[in-house]
Amino acid sequence: MARQKEYIEDEVIEKAMRLFWRNGYENTSVRMLEKEMGINQFSIYASFGNKQGVFLESLKCYKKNTKEMFENLIKSNNGVEDIKEFFYNSVKVSGFRGNQKGCFVTNTYNEFAESEDVVIKEQIASFMNNLKEIFIEKLKMDPTKDEETILKQANYLVLAKHGLAAASRVNTEQEIKDYIEMTFKNL
Repeated sequence: MARQKEYIEDEVIEKAMRLFWRNGYENTSVRMLEKEMGINQFSIYASFGNKQGVFLESLKCYKKNTKEMFENLIKSNNGVEDIKEFFYNSVKVSGFRGNQKGCFVTNTYNEFAESEDVVIKEQIASFMNNLKEIFIEKLKMDPTKDEETILKQANYLVLAKHGLAAASRVNTEQEIKDYIEMTFKNL
C-alpha cells in the first residue's frame, strides 16, 4: 500500500521556487531543497523525479503567481502605457513574497544562457517569446508605428525588461523608477 503524502505539493513547490529564486539553479542543492521544502530526498524524487523536475514545477508556480499580472497586461487597451505598468508591476512581484531579487524567469534566463539543459532553456525561451508577442500586440495599438518599428521596439522592451530585472537586484527604488520612466520616454 502506497504511503499518503504528508505535504501539499503546491506549498512545497512555492518554497522551492523561492529558494531557486534566491540562489539560482546551480547554487541550490537537493539538501537545501529538503530543508526548505520540509520533505526528504525520497519524497522529492518520488514526487518530482529530480532537482530539474522540482525546478520545472517552480517555473510553473512562478507563472501561476504572475498570471494575473500578465492577464491584466493582455486585457488592457492602453498600448505602451500598459507595458510601462507591467514593468512597474514586475518589480513589485519580487518583493511581495520575500527577499527574492529580480525576476525569477530572467534570473533563470541569464543562468542558463550557456547551459546545455534543453528542457529548461525551452521553457524560458517560450516565456520570453510570449512576452515579446504581448509587447508586439500592445505596440500595434499605435497606428503610426510600422511593422519594422514595432519589432525593433518589442526587442528593445524585452531587453529593457531583462535590464530592469538585473537593476532591481541592486538599485534603489528611485533609480528603478527613473529607469522605467526613461525606457518609455521615447516610445
